[in-house]
Amino acid sequence: MMNLISTTPVFASALQFAFDKATPEGKTCICVLVVLSIFSWTVIITKARQLMRARKMGKKFFKAYRATRDPLEIARRGEQFDGAPAYELYYIGAEETEYQLKNNPVQVVRVKSVAGPSGPTATGVETDHLARQITTKMSASSFDSVRVQLERAASSEALALEKGMIILSTAVAGGPFIGLLGTVWGVMETFSGIARAASASLTAMAPGVAGALIATVTGLFVAIPAMFAYNYMVTSMRAITQELDAFSSEYATALEHKYVDNRSLAEELRDALQGALRVPAREDMHVSAVRETPPPLPPILARDGRESEPAQV
Repeated sequence: MMNLISTTPVFASALQFAFDKATPEGKTCICVLVVLSIFSWTVIITKARQLMRARKMGKKFFKAYRATRDPLEIARRGEQFDGAPAYELYYIGAEETEYQLKNNPVQVVRVKSVAGPSGPTATGVETDHLARQITTKMSASSFDSVRVQLERAASSEALALEKGMIILSTAVAGGPFIGLLGTVWGVMETFSGIARAASASLTAMAPGVAGALIATVTGLFVAIPAMFAYNYMVTSMRAITQELDAFSSEYATALEHKYVDNRSLAEELRDALQGALRVPAREDMHVSAVRETPPPLPPILARDGRESEPAQV
């Protein structure tokens, strides 16, 4: 520790001496590198905080999502996980699904026969209780719109994660070359001065070489931290992006199983015929048919806490 303290003033004085002896072109390169370093450290701090929040909120969101049965339950409860890319994708998919269920609904009617509890009647004929269930779903063509929105959201979140990384890559690739430009220019000026003075002594050459080399040192100071930060952040972003793509496929599959009418044409015709033949209007018994209306879907809470208009089916 004492050695470090004792050598620090020497290190500072060496930099000061080299900067004082640098050529105007070298000082210009150093100023450019300082500006690039300021932008680079701004991106490093901002992206580090963004990635840390994305990982933290992403874990909370996935934990909440895995604990649900309905893929839209989190949106209907109004829970928010701001900062998690997966949540942003989830919310966009939930909004589009709710829109399709409201504006392009498909009512799936299923009629089931349940044996009566009283058994056969006096005539020996067994009676059935008919249970009809109406479920609101959307067609496969409407679900294509949901898939498109999910893909668009995944791309937008990936681009948001990568925003600003061009500055770090520029600092890594361009910093040493800018410094090298200042160094080469300074050495060129030094040798030109020696040639004009007709003196090749080390005393005449050392100040100019020292002033030239400080540009390369500054370029390395800019590039080395940016290189480590860039490699770490790119690895983290790649992991988050892969996780986002996997969740997009999982989420789309869950929505398809829950809210998409996947019946074949034969099944649709069969269900329609069953509904027409097994639930007739009994005019001779003066029984009036009552149209069953399924309950409205729970609304998805907007991010400001207000409820969106529920789907009318």
